[in-house]
Amino acid sequence: MLGAVLTVLAGCGSKSAETAATAGAGEVTTGAATVADWTLAAPIRIDGVRTTDGGRSLAVDAEVPDGARDCVRSLRGELDTVEHGTVHVKVTYETRSLDQDSGCTGTQRVTATVKLGESLGSRRVMVNSMDVYTPVGATKPPALRQCGENGCDPTPPRCTSSSYQQAVNDTDISKHTSWEERGCDDTWLVLDLSTRMGPVCGDAGDGCSSSGVSQRWFYRAEASGWRPVATNGDAGCAGIHKVLPDLPERLCVALPRLDRG
Repeated sequence: MLGAVLTVLAGCGSKSAETAATAGAGEVTTGAATVADWTLAAPIRIDGVRTTDGGRSLAVDAEVPDGARDCVRSLRGELDTVEHGTVHVKVTYETRSLDQDSGCTGTQRVTATVKLGESLGSRRVMVNSMDVYTPVGATKPPALRQCGENGCDPTPPRCTSSSYQQAVNDTDISKHTSWEERGCDDTWLVLDLSTRMGPVCGDAGDGCSSSGVSQRWFYRAEASGWRPVATNGDAGCAGIHKVLPDLPERLCVALPRLDRG
């Protein structure tokens, strides 16, 4: 396993992890304030993963603490294991941001370059056992595509219950939503979505009514699944054909006016 080449981007310049690592260890006293020991931590957020060096390395962008004093040192990006078609990597650093007096209340972006030793190919990348990325289907290579809650291989657009659920999951609407299919073919899908309303909307019986805010969404089939493209609650085709003139008439001619509850 080859070591990781690490770079911290801070302000207008840059600072190598080796430089940061030469800072003193343990408690640091500045005036009347005492700064706590450095603590091992994982990034606040992973911002993206891309391949470098012809696919033989990974550049992992992440968000970490920042402030008036040094807030991050010993940044490390490591190849952990490779199993079942997934490359597992870890990004860690030491920080004293957990101390309220440290002044590490801001954030900065860092990049850790992890040497793989061989080309990534079509394998997936999992960072810190959480975020998963894949080169398959990436639209802006060498940046990898982040996998979502439906995994790296979303449900294909089909006229099936599981495919409808994927469409609802990818729609900008509350998760407490039920659906009713109004029409479907190989290219188009029409769903009426109803979001239960109440003081606490969890599972059924939590005080939410069975009716509430209703919307009619129209979806177009793409390689990654059903993509929401328009919403319209008018009866028939006249309203939706103003925004989706290619929608087949058979999928909208019998649509009732949507009761919005």
